[in-house]
Amino acid sequence: MVETRNAPRFRAAMPAQIERAGDKISCTIRDISTLGAALQFLDTTDRIPARFTLIITEHGLKLPCRVAWRAPFRIGVAFLSE
Repeated sequence: MVETRNAPRFRAAMPAQIERAGDKISCTIRDISTLGAALQFLDTTDRIPARFTLIITEHGLKLPCRVAWRAPFRIGVAFLSE
């Protein structure tokens, strides 16, 4: 398989939360790069908004994101410039 991503991704198992309008949903970052990440959820992803803030408490980060793709329990996100 040929890698077509613009930035290398690194596997992870890091706890995080997504936040939109005060609502927070827990997730796990499964891989991450400088441009985006893959997030895994315990429930289906149909209630995840198209844009939100990804909070990585362990690293003190709050990253604005947009959904790039969806699967039943995973989403791929692209990080947005503020």
